[in-house]
Amino acid sequence: MLFVSGQVMTMVPTMNPDIPSPRILSIGSVNIDLTAYSPALPRAGETIHATRYATGLGGKGANQAAACARLAGAACGVALVGRVGKDAFGTQARESLSKFGTDCRWLSDDAGNGTGLALIGIDARGENCITVIGASNMAVDVGDLDRAQAAIAGARVVMLQLEIPMPAVIEAARRARAAGAIVLLDPAPAPHDGLPDALWAEIDVVTPNETETERLVGLRPRDAAQAADAGAALRAKGARAAVVKLGANGVYWCDATGSGFIHPFAVTAIDTVAAGDCFNAGLALSLSEGRPLGQAVRFAAACGALATTKRGAADAAPERAEVEALLLT
Repeated sequence: MLFVSGQVMTMVPTMNPDIPSPRILSIGSVNIDLTAYSPALPRAGETIHATRYATGLGGKGANQAAACARLAGAACGVALVGRVGKDAFGTQARESLSKFGTDCRWLSDDAGNGTGLALIGIDARGENCITVIGASNMAVDVGDLDRAQAAIAGARVVMLQLEIPMPAVIEAARRARAAGAIVLLDPAPAPHDGLPDALWAEIDVVTPNETETERLVGLRPRDAAQAADAGAALRAKGARAAVVKLGANGVYWCDATGSGFIHPFAVTAIDTVAAGDCFNAGLALSLSEGRPLGQAVRFAAACGALATTKRGAADAAPERAEVEALLLT
């Protein structure tokens, strides 16, 4: 290991002994993104005409699971624990996840809540406004973890984010770590009052960006030296390892065995929306293969960089061959 009640479900996933437990488990949110592209964003009370729209898979839990499944291919099982509604959006989310190769045995249908939605407006300059409706994501609870206990117990890496209720995140982290899995937390969206001590105590690797780092430790890093200070502060909070993402300026990592800085890869970026989720997907896959943190972070950085060369969220996730080629440059 790296040192480092709601409504009653209408579907109860069960383990099939003929299908291996997933190596990587994402426990988190599932959304459908509805994106409208228009010359300008509407002001209060204004109606405007968009030029086009798009729908796609969203939610950090789903995006990270889908990206990891695409990277891993058939070599590694990747599963998702969460909820969708019994509606057309839920069907769309399941179909999208399955196309990526994600194991949806522990994705439950919630009869009392709709599927999570993100309503996104993007103008001609690339500025955006986003309204998120958590819906069934906000009903994820211990019951979902109970249904997925066999998957949690067999996973090497459990990916967590903060788009489901905090009690479920804390309990998922506790169970995963007790089972010997690496607990990988993407602290997004970062709470204004930081993370509770009960969660810090269970984190193996935390991966904030600059804004999230500032909310967690009061320091917004802008270069490698400041990222090192932030990394030390994150580890002092309780995380066994910290990975501080500086966007186009690189990535700093530190754990009990050492530290390092990964310089950015040279790519032509056109859309950064998927970079963070693809980074975490690459990190989870690499750690599940037993790589030391420094090597895993470099692999993850290549994944995040390639995601910026394509549009979309989960759809921007790279194939492993693309990542391996970039690592050789």
